[in-house]
Amino acid sequence: MTQTTAPIRATTQEFLEIEDIIDDTLILKNGAAAIVLETTAVNFGLLSEEEQDALIYSYAAFLNSLSFPLQIVIMSKKMDISSYLNEIISSEGKETDITIKSQLKKYHQFIISIVKENKVLEKKFYLVLPFSPLELGAKGAFSSSKSKLNYSREYILGRAKASLIPKKDHVLRQLSRIGLKGQQLNTQELVEIFYAIFNPTTGKAELGDVKGYTKPLVEGLGEVR
Repeated sequence: MTQTTAPIRATTQEFLEIEDIIDDTLILKNGAAAIVLETTAVNFGLLSEEEQDALIYSYAAFLNSLSFPLQIVIMSKKMDISSYLNEIISSEGKETDITIKSQLKKYHQFIISIVKENKVLEKKFYLVLPFSPLELGAKGAFSSSKSKLNYSREYILGRAKASLIPKKDHVLRQLSRIGLKGQQLNTQELVEIFYAIFNPTTGKAELGDVKGYTKPLVEGLGEVR
């Protein structure tokens, strides 16, 4: 007689490495932590040769100044320009000047042709500053069961912030020397980024204050057999 195995219900949340997001800081399940900085960018190709050389020198100086690990993350996503096209159509319909109306129509067709031939991408640049669980001491982050953190989230958060804040300040100073601006992502922004990554089919959803959520923001995977 064949035995029927009951399906195991699992959610994406269970497979994520993130334990929690507290006070603008990522707490991971292995006892590590991290903060994320968003930075502006420079169009290197539009710079003169002298400006390019200066930027390369400044970037090299930035890398040489680092005494800790740092991860550079570039996120690209296809932009939805439908609302922009609708604005052009609306302006075209309201315009009474024949010449301007004709130019708006040509511009509209030009934008459509660009979108058909090339993907319009939005790129965002992030710097991730990690905190290693080894910095918690010889005891380590995990208990022998490997199922729970050996330290409270509050303790890990305190140690992580003490280590990461000076590093963040150093990176922001170095970025300003390159001509870039950076800022630390807050809890709300971090949640929205991970929500967009793990729920790509929902589109750009408007999330309320994360403090108001009582259940995971990541959709379930259904049944796992």
